[in-house]
Amino acid sequence: MLDLRSAVSTGGERGLLGQAVHPRFASDPRVFVDYTDVDGNTVVASYRVAANDPDRLDPATATRVLSVDQPYGNHNGGALAFGPDGKLYVSLGDGGSGGDPQGNGQRLDSLLGKVLRLDVNGASSSPYDIPGDNPFVSRDGARPEIWLTGLRNPWRIAFDRATGDLWIGDVGQGHWEEIDVAPAGVGGLNFGWNTMEGRHCFSPGSGCDSAGLTTPKTEYGHDLGCTVIGGGVYRGTAQPLLSGGYVFADYCSGRIWAIPVASDGGGADPIQVGETGSGTSAFGEDADGELYAANLDGTIWRVVATPR
Repeated sequence: MLDLRSAVSTGGERGLLGQAVHPRFASDPRVFVDYTDVDGNTVVASYRVAANDPDRLDPATATRVLSVDQPYGNHNGGALAFGPDGKLYVSLGDGGSGGDPQGNGQRLDSLLGKVLRLDVNGASSSPYDIPGDNPFVSRDGARPEIWLTGLRNPWRIAFDRATGDLWIGDVGQGHWEEIDVAPAGVGGLNFGWNTMEGRHCFSPGSGCDSAGLTTPKTEYGHDLGCTVIGGGVYRGTAQPLLSGGYVFADYCSGRIWAIPVASDGGGADPIQVGETGSGTSAFGEDADGELYAANLDGTIWRVVATPR
């Protein structure tokens, strides 16, 4: 549908990192993309379907929604998702290097290390408006786009279509990978990076102050993998064994896990339910709620459940 090769820098953790279709696509035929530009900085842009070809996006309709400077080449985040509120949610990593040297995860004057919430539905002439109920709209020195904070590299995010909860796969540093959950409509949560990595102190290495921080829904150590790939809550009908489970994977080990979606907001231990080769990079769902997984080798799998 769209060729962005001339605009995108690739290699390492750079490239075309995310896309989202407008929820009212029939009347607002826009597709939003997140990529690193030729200078390595984050760009979120929208494109409209070509007037003479419904299978193509028209490059001439490009509208830059957001640009964010990236100090290093890694931890760009890049996931896009529309919430049940019709707002566009954008994930951004902490800016890269290692250990968050600029402290962006805990800084409210930086968009890095955050999930943003933007209104792209054209109430003004700006590329986006700030929703009035964003949690930091009235805080001096804070960026009003911020919805969630304290994230290292939220590589994949997804909304539960049944509850509206936002599930986040946040890539860890040296020891722990984590899945975070923001309940529907709840902004302002701080998931702890770089004070904590998963449920464990990071800086300082012990005795850190965890007051006011939101702990992960689940975590796993680097004995089981190296990079979490956030997935989705299964709400389809073809695989009843997966019903109500959040499915996710690890990029390196190829392990696939599921955890129950508990209503009490508590934690859960991941249950390994499958395994693929390395390279799983994303999950998605179709109109019926069926789950799919994509690999960097170009393979797309349909997620099925087989009784043991």
